[in-house]
Amino acid sequence: MTLSFCKMHGLGNDFMVIDTIRQTVDLSKIPIPLLADRHRGIGFDQLLVVTPSSRADFACRIFNADGSEAEQCGNGMRCVARYVQEEGLTQKKSLALETISGLINVTVHDHKHIDVIMGLPCFEPEKVPFTTPKIAAQYNLDQTMPSLSFTVLSMGNPHAILKVPSIIDAPVEQLGAKISTHPAFPNGTNVGFMEIINPNHIHLRTFERGTGETFACGSNACAAVVAGILNHGLDHKVNVELTYGNLLIEWADKNSPVVLSGPAMRVFSGTYFI
Repeated sequence: MTLSFCKMHGLGNDFMVIDTIRQTVDLSKIPIPLLADRHRGIGFDQLLVVTPSSRADFACRIFNADGSEAEQCGNGMRCVARYVQEEGLTQKKSLALETISGLINVTVHDHKHIDVIMGLPCFEPEKVPFTTPKIAAQYNLDQTMPSLSFTVLSMGNPHAILKVPSIIDAPVEQLGAKISTHPAFPNGTNVGFMEIINPNHIHLRTFERGTGETFACGSNACAAVVAGILNHGLDHKVNVELTYGNLLIEWADKNSPVVLSGPAMRVFSGTYFI
């Protein structure tokens, strides 16, 4: 089986994008962990599979590097929007994309400015999902991490956001892996380490479930800003600084959707032989 693909990234959060519209693909035969391997495969954080949709312009399935399926990916949706336009699959500038978590609206102004309406944040523990006896503004895990407090919410996928003095000194790999797979998160969680520079500017590092630390995570950036607005005095429009650039996140209030703005870059196209 041959597989045509495009390698893309959103601020270093990289993807292998394939479509099942112009080619027949048996997903069960795709060795996702091997393809994700940066030495033996193509290398990526997530695989994005674009498919037809009866509810939207296109649908997209999202697979982490370990092969597990994810519900949402803000950086990925920007890349999908650019991909379907450049591949001639649509001429629309504004698109509705279907994911497991629901419909996402994306508008392409240019390749450096793509807006994603990420929807309303959800704080109900059972919907994250997160196991806790009661709802709180911030949570602590069990006795293994008694001094650790963080905000828990869903942006269509689960997030735990920690405020840290410095992202340089934060134990992202060690602590991220521990929280991401903690039993309190039945489906795992993405873990954000947020350093607040001022009310309109944060630094962020993200440990993604099923992948590890990534250079950027759009949904985690949204979750971090929401957590910062609710618990740490952030303004409603925040510049999120990442390793390879910035995302702009806006959240007016609890009744408004979170809006994510940023770039989508194309790296190369190719054919993989399975």
